[in-house]
Amino acid sequence: MEFVLEEGKHLSESCSNLILPALSIGNVGQLAVDLLVSSTGAETVGYLDDQFVLPCVGNDAYRPSPRGDLALPLQAYESSSSGLTLIQQRSPVVKGMMVEYAKNLADFAAASGNKHVVVLSALDFGRLQRIDMSSGPQIYYLSSTSVNGTDDYCEQLGWKRLQEYHPAQRGWKYLSSLAEGDVGDENNFAFEDDLEEEDYYPSLPFAALFSCFKARGLKVTCLLCYCSEGDNMADAFNLADAACKFLRLNPDNVRGDDAEKWTVPFSWMTVYGPPPDMSMF
Repeated sequence: MEFVLEEGKHLSESCSNLILPALSIGNVGQLAVDLLVSSTGAETVGYLDDQFVLPCVGNDAYRPSPRGDLALPLQAYESSSSGLTLIQQRSPVVKGMMVEYAKNLADFAAASGNKHVVVLSALDFGRLQRIDMSSGPQIYYLSSTSVNGTDDYCEQLGWKRLQEYHPAQRGWKYLSSLAEGDVGDENNFAFEDDLEEEDYYPSLPFAALFSCFKARGLKVTCLLCYCSEGDNMADAFNLADAACKFLRLNPDNVRGDDAEKWTVPFSWMTVYGPPPDMSMF
């Protein structure tokens, strides 16, 4: 993985918290990063070029009057006022190369001096075994601060640890071995050819990122929500808000339009295309 700085830019040591998405159902992690980039006033500092990420290109996603800036598959942003580095991923990883990509990303984070990595992602609502909507949408988490994935501060915020995380279960154990580069014959099995129900969660992108950042000695926390495919903007607001609470971001540094909390990215206005031509009715 190669990191290319924009001309005249540099990585700030004060931006030690790294936020990035893990591709998932509804693209909720990516949408949440969009919100954080646009609402914190983060500026582009460069882009990452990785052989395992498919190419794509588009126009500036955040400004109503584009300056000719291109949106690339992996772009890095910084918000000095919030102490954040944000990476937005806009295209999928080559099939079967998720762990290698996660290793590359972990190496970049370690070399850049990031102290804490926050991964934002969503999970399939159809796999949620116990549904409790009494307190609104629930945030789930997974933390590297303890062996079983628990974190005291996340518990204080009322969030629930991902119950499907079992470090000794073969899928999580195999993933950890891959991340550490130590896969013995006794742990070696092909996820796709020998996948059981309990192996579903460790096969997801967030799990690979979590395992590789943890193996690299970085503090990593995954913030997760369950959702279904469709209009997932509300889920993105919920996940972005959780990231702000978790990192204790100053509300004054997260500003929206017209006294709103969030600045909705300009690209969201065309998510469902233009309105219908009413003359046809």
